[in-house]
Amino acid sequence: MRFLPGYDGFFRLRRFELSFRTFGGGVSERVQREGFAAFDAALVLPYDPVRDCVLLIEQFRYGPVLREDPTPWMLEPIAGLVDAGEEPADTARREAMEEAQLDLSGLEPMMQVYPSPGYTSEYFHCFLGIADLGGQHGTVAGLDAEHEDIRSHVVPFDRAMALIETGEINVGPLAMMLLWLARHRDRLRAAA
Repeated sequence: MRFLPGYDGFFRLRRFELSFRTFGGGVSERVQREGFAAFDAALVLPYDPVRDCVLLIEQFRYGPVLREDPTPWMLEPIAGLVDAGEEPADTARREAMEEAQLDLSGLEPMMQVYPSPGYTSEYFHCFLGIADLGGQHGTVAGLDAEHEDIRSHVVPFDRAMALIETGEINVGPLAMMLLWLARHRDRLRAAA
């Protein structure tokens, strides 16, 4: 693989040229492509097994603006970039405090995934955060230095699943994490 001049700004765009093995046993022609060189991120879905509720955050997002979506405020899991030398679980705990003023009592790994491997190196470390969500609904948080304006919503689990069906939850990682929770919910509630 050979890297070509790209772009370094808030995002990093890398251009490269490469050949790869084909399923037919040969080697592809040399192709040029571009991709976002992204960092690892930690995502956390806070869950209160006693109340059977999840905490979702809502914030303004630029991707929907680019599509001219009339509702660029998205429901999402808590998330943030993993700093150099930081463990993803530590990032999840830090971001829960920054984005929702939430102290997690437990953290359970869910999955690790490439959200869109066709164009980005971004990699997600997903966690379920066990927390007491009493009194958390409507919290506004976020870091001023990062221009964050984040509102928390505490939603009954069944309502969150219904929001996937209606399309009100349209952020892939959140839907994926809720579906994971659906498979493990009985175990988590029994242990509470």
